[in-house]
Amino acid sequence: MGLLTVSGSPHVHGDQSVKKIMWGVNIALIPTFLGSIYFFGWQALSVVLVSVGCCLLFQWLIEKFLLKTPTNITDGSAVITGALLAFNLPSGLPLWMVALGALVAIGIGKMAFGGLGKNPFNPALVGRVFLLISFGKAMTTWPVPNPLFGGHVTDALTGPTPLGQLKGALNSGLSVDQALAQVPDYVDLLIGARGGSFGEVSCIAIILGGIYMLFRKIITWHIPASFLGSVLVFAGILWLINPEHFVNPFFHLVTGGLMLGAVFMATDMVTSPMSPWGQIIFGIGCGVITIIIRVFGMYPEGVSFAILIMNALVPLINKGFKPARFAK
Repeated sequence: MGLLTVSGSPHVHGDQSVKKIMWGVNIALIPTFLGSIYFFGWQALSVVLVSVGCCLLFQWLIEKFLLKTPTNITDGSAVITGALLAFNLPSGLPLWMVALGALVAIGIGKMAFGGLGKNPFNPALVGRVFLLISFGKAMTTWPVPNPLFGGHVTDALTGPTPLGQLKGALNSGLSVDQALAQVPDYVDLLIGARGGSFGEVSCIAIILGGIYMLFRKIITWHIPASFLGSVLVFAGILWLINPEHFVNPFFHLVTGGLMLGAVFMATDMVTSPMSPWGQIIFGIGCGVITIIIRVFGMYPEGVSFAILIMNALVPLINKGFKPARFAK
């Protein structure tokens, strides 16, 4: 009979477990998954299947043959990594690149640090940024949405994202109003009829998943609210200073990977701070860095870089904002 090690009291009882939380996140991703198939068809489905399948395979191989530990591919964490990596990719990305990104996400982003609970960076974002740096052209070739059941069908095979259109128009000397005339309207931006990584386009689907996770207490409001709120405030200040050069803050909320990052990526419990105040500081940092990169940087998008930078600062945030001791 094995020994049972019990830590000192007090003890808190609950029905949550790592496995339940991980599969809860996977359930929350279903609306985004269905939306991506609706707008980008079977290409999106193939990218998701390859990404998830490769993440499961690579984790199993590493645990069995390199770490020589029991395999944990049924806990749902590798499925989350594969799904989020896929959602951060263009639907037309070659599948061998998807597989390579999955290897980097699992092998370097997760298992190199010891597996679930020990990785300092969000594994899916590690894989995504690796692909963006290594295969810039393929990672910025955006298939245009072509809804399966009608809608805004276009003859073009690829096109820019709204953020890319905006940055290109502003760099060419157009005013903000002239630039906004070239991008989809807010209804299309909310629903998902726009170019971009196929899992980030439908804000409504992402919000539905976020509401589910809040209801199930998988995440708290602190990171999403502070992330989105800081984007609104910082972008709003710039817009008030010069509305002819800076776009209104609501445009930033519904474009790019902001919603996906704030709801699913930044809230990763392994790579985010432990205390509520630490999570708020983390979210504010993500939001400010995102706008700095979007407005002043070379890339039209900055969510992935912002989250990874703040991931690196989590140990310092945890030291500065320690959770209160139990019953103190």
